[in-house]
Amino acid sequence: MKPHDAPDNDQPASQRPDTDEDGLIRLQKLLAQSGVASRRKCEELMLDGLVEVDGEVVTRLGTKVDPRAAVIRVEGKRLPPISDKVYLVLNKPRGVVSTMSDPEGRRTIGDLVAERPERLFHVGRLDTDTEGLIILTNDGDFAQHLAHPSHEVDKTYVAEVDGEVHVRTVRELLAGVTLEDGPVTVTHARVLGGDPRREGSKRSIVELTIHEGRNRIVRRLLAHVGHPVRRLTRTQIGPVTLARLRSGEMRELTVAELGELMDSARL
Repeated sequence: MKPHDAPDNDQPASQRPDTDEDGLIRLQKLLAQSGVASRRKCEELMLDGLVEVDGEVVTRLGTKVDPRAAVIRVEGKRLPPISDKVYLVLNKPRGVVSTMSDPEGRRTIGDLVAERPERLFHVGRLDTDTEGLIILTNDGDFAQHLAHPSHEVDKTYVAEVDGEVHVRTVRELLAGVTLEDGPVTVTHARVLGGDPRREGSKRSIVELTIHEGRNRIVRRLLAHVGHPVRRLTRTQIGPVTLARLRSGEMRELTVAELGELMDSARL
């Protein structure tokens, strides 16, 4: 466990619990199998009133729940329901098309996951010339809710742009920019520095966070403020980051990541 025994586990979300013939499981056993803590510590968390099921605090040891339907929170953090669905994060390489197949024969996301047995589809998309984080799943409800603009899941990008980006430009971005198809809200923006590969280069590295997923929105936004994008990487969606995931690699979402994304998608 982390400090204060907070449920911030990083095990894959595909763990399956050991249920009885009715499909139920003792709550403390489910918490332990999900990686929250040891069985004894999970019992302590329940007795301390730190575990909720469907909005109600559960303190009675031995309480049984349906792991596929119950909305469980430990110290306020969501524990996703058990499911046969898969939830993956992929570091999409530059030049790969954000489709599962392509009539023109270009390399696609489908090629990268060809060995997976599930019928996967991507949540949202990235431009072909944009690299970075994209989520894949075979859970249609999850994908539809997470991609819906009303849920405003933060997406963070790092862009190499032309020109030297000044503080006034960052302020302009944070104040809100209106493009031809409407306003764009930027919740975070900062200059990370110049292009480290070119001494004296007139290029900058910018990081920004937005909620929206309109077509080529980041490229159009930065071009609007006078800094066309040379290279673009999405580094984060909600709690999910690229971290050490190499280009073309993928991994399962962790229990903590999936729980937070489900909350963001209001599932």
